[in-house]
Amino acid sequence: MTVKELVFKNRSYRRYYQDVPVSPDTLKELVDLGRLSASAMNLQPLKYILSNEPVKNAVIFAHIGWARYLKDWSPAEGERPSAYIIMLGDNEISKNVVWDHGIAAQSILLGATEKGLGGCMIATIRKTDLVQALGINSRYEILLVIAIGKPREQVMIDTLKQDGDVKYWRDGQAVHHVPKRALEDIIIG
Repeated sequence: MTVKELVFKNRSYRRYYQDVPVSPDTLKELVDLGRLSASAMNLQPLKYILSNEPVKNAVIFAHIGWARYLKDWSPAEGERPSAYIIMLGDNEISKNVVWDHGIAAQSILLGATEKGLGGCMIATIRKTDLVQALGINSRYEILLVIAIGKPREQVMIDTLKQDGDVKYWRDGQAVHHVPKRALEDIIIG
């Protein structure tokens, strides 16, 4: 796959085949892509918690929010991710991880896409509760939770309509539509 094909196929998937496992080795390979990504001042302050076990996954799932534009919706049992990568900032290395986690997360998700998996960066996290539930040391700050699994939904990119509404939506066949601005609308000079 070309980089453009990977980027095009890398969507924020919110429904998965929960019974399709993601191995610990696959999760480590994905985190290794994050490790190899650019880091401000090369400080490399990111750390990771990996989960592909149903009990731990259930704990993580209980502390995250899904699809803000889809009111009163969350993945049902059977369509939840089969793995998670929790991205942490190590405050003893740097208290400023402004760019690192976004760069690393994109690398991880492109790697997942290349492997036929999908994912979703989740920032709606009840962080204090998840820290307690998983016993995370106070030196670490939760930055993102990345859901990983075999996608169970089709995601379509649509051209942004005249009204400028950027909200994603689902049609009657449960196809997830994501409006995107046209290239000529974002290049201003």
